Order: sequence, then structure tokens, then C-alpha cells
Amino acid sequence: MTPHFILASDGESLHARGVAATFTEPAAAAAALRRGRHRIVVGALPFDLEEPAALSAPDTFGFGPGAPVASSGSLPALMVVGETPSPEQHVARVGELIERIRRGEADKVVLARAVDFAATSALDTLAMASMLAASDQAGNVFHADLSAAGDAHAGRVLVGSSPELLVQRRGRTVVCHPLAGTATEPDGLLESAKDRDEHAYVVDAIADALGPLCVDLDVPQAPSLTAAGELWHLGTVVRGTLRDSGTSALDLALALHPTPAVCGFPRVSAAQLIQEVEGPRGFYAGAVGWTDAEGDGHWRVSIRCAEVAEDRMSLRAWAGGGIVAASVPERELEETSDKLRTVLGPFDIEELVS
Repeated sequence: MTPHFILASDGESLHARGVAATFTEPAAAAAALRRGRHRIVVGALPFDLEEPAALSAPDTFGFGPGAPVASSGSLPALMVVGETPSPEQHVARVGELIERIRRGEADKVVLARAVDFAATSALDTLAMASMLAASDQAGNVFHADLSAAGDAHAGRVLVGSSPELLVQRRGRTVVCHPLAGTATEPDGLLESAKDRDEHAYVVDAIADALGPLCVDLDVPQAPSLTAAGELWHLGTVVRGTLRDSGTSALDLALALHPTPAVCGFPRVSAAQLIQEVEGPRGFYAGAVGWTDAEGDGHWRVSIRCAEVAEDRMSLRAWAGGGIVAASVPERELEETSDKLRTVLGPFDIEELVS
């Protein structure tokens, strides 16, 4: 049976097959795990937690070493059929947000754009996942069937290679590795005041969310460089010890999501601006992962990803960037293009992303 869910990172992978139960509300999934009704829950959380989640309790699952088993399929060529918004509109939107940030409406807002592609033949999503894993230094990849979210998502699959760990729980140990601040070269990134400010919002928000849940919390004073494909990011590994062992990895993911790395700061103001300027995101910039009956689990931010249509003949890919007062609109467009290329790398694209 073909797995409907795969998550691989740092030499370990989880494959899940069959669906024993589905959950559109994460709180219901967390409660079912606490009551011992299922051994594990896997799937995807949307960016907006008011929207339905795509979570399921699989019939069978297993952990193993490395990335998912390679599919024998090859990938078709892709052709750009639409951009939402156009590159010129994205630059204009960034400029508008910079002015609104300078007026005090928010401190940071993460703005994204999407590109739609048509495939020359049906796309093998497992082949795409395998190729993305092979091109990532840590073998990061996810493959999540979104059908559990309801009829509008039936047969659709979210595939990506996210470098960003939202949260991992093993026993009472909690680890987060937020990324914010991006460049194509590492030189100068650590010294960039704009990128360090952008990153600090994320780390501070995570520390504030985890503080009440942990008896101790280790938050480094300065970020370090993290490589992700051809891009470099500022990253900070935050570690803590849970106060209550009953707090599961899914509980932690819900407490943290969405972080300023994909939303902005303050969260409510940034989310309102995203809804106004960009519109709904679906499962892009959400989270994908798993939590077991013991509360352990692993959730990654669903970036560097694409959503593949049920007929496998089209897909939509997204990329975003954090906007602060010091942002430059044209550079923000370049950052989204660089990020789009990381998820589209395995494909032959007939028209390059702007």
C-alpha cells in the first residue's frame, strides 16, 4: 500500500499507510491521543487554524532510517500558467506593507506569492518527494495527503522539503529550530541588522510561548548560520524541558503556530495584514508532522512546498519572506524566487520563475 504520509529528517523517516480515523480539528486529534484511542496521528495543519486540518490516525506506520523509498517514476516538465500575484504586484505589495509597518501597524509581516504550473504528464508525488530529499543536506522531505481536510482537498498532496523545525518532543525534552533571515551567500548574513531584527522576532515569540510550558529554557543570545539547499538562513536552536509531561508535541505545535517566521509580529496584526493583502494560504506556511500516544512527535513548518492537484496534472508552489521597515521590495521579490527554485529544482521548467 502506498504511504499517504511521509516525514523524513536528520536520518529518520516515518511512513504511514491507510486511514483509521480523520480529524479536521487538531484539538480533537490531541484528545484522541490522550485517551489512547490511536497510537499516532499524522498530517498537516493549515496556516490559519480556523480552517480545517488534514490529520489522520493511520492503519499502519513505521519508522526507518533515511529518506523515503525512491519511486521508479520520473518527473514531467512544468509550464508556468499563472502567478498570484504577478512579480510587479508583489513588489508593489511589499512596498505598501513597508509603509504600513513604518506607520506602526505591525513590526514584521511575512508576505508570500504563489506560482501555478501545468505538467506535461501525470506527476508522481513520491518521485518528487524522493528527489527533494536527495537534494537536501539533511534529507528533509514531507508528503502529506490532504484528503482528511474535506471534499475541497480530496486527493490533493502537499510535498516539500522544509528546513525549519517547528517543534520536536522526545520525553520531556523540547527542541525548536526557527529560521528567519535569508541570503544566497553566508557572507554578511550574521552582520545584517535587517535579518537579525527579523530573526529576533521569531526567537522571542517562541521563548514567550514555551516559557510557561517549560521548567527551563535554553535560548542562545545570537543566531548561527544554517544551510538549506542553495540558501542560507539565520537559525537558533531553542531547547527546553517540559513542566508537564502531558503536554504533547501536537499541543506544543498549536501553542507555537504560526510563528513570526511565517506570519509576523505581533501575530494578530500580522495575520490580519496577510489576510488583507495576500489572502488565504491553505496549507502553505502551516505545519506538517506527527504525534504519538506518548506525546512525542515532530512538526515542521510547511514551507519550500507545492500542492499537487488530485489529477496530478498541475501544482501550486509558494514562497514568502519577512517584511520589516528596512526591507527593499526588489530584494524581497528575489528572495521568493530563490526559495521557489529550491522546491522546483527537480523539474524541467519551460518558463523560469521571475
